[in-house]
Amino acid sequence: MSDHVSKEKRSEIMRSVKSTHTKLEDRITKDLWQYGLRFRKNTKSLPGKPDISLKKKKKVVFIDSCFWHGCPDHFRLPKTNKEFWETKIKRNIKRDKEISSLYLSKNWEILRVWEHDIKFNYPDVLEKIINFLR
Repeated sequence: MSDHVSKEKRSEIMRSVKSTHTKLEDRITKDLWQYGLRFRKNTKSLPGKPDISLKKKKKVVFIDSCFWHGCPDHFRLPKTNKEFWETKIKRNIKRDKEISSLYLSKNWEILRVWEHDIKFNYPDVLEKIINFLR
């Protein structure tokens, strides 16, 4: 089955997908800032460009989207171009594990939060992140 939009439109849609400053990330970081926590966002000098980082405390937070990181509860493989997407998402999952292992091997603390947890249980996730960063 072919895509229901043209190649040009699909390219436009995919270009608009953001990897930083997503609505969820911005909501979390705004509230963390209001709680008086100071941190860096999407630190390019750290592996995996963590969404939130505290270098002095050696702590990083990753906010993983259900689609791009292959959430076991919510990821659905697209019906078109299945082989490409399956390979892409499997590689993302593998890279996430490698990045997590790297931080742990260097005695960093790491917290990974699923997109669906933020959407459906925001107060608890925010509290969890605040406690982690303190």
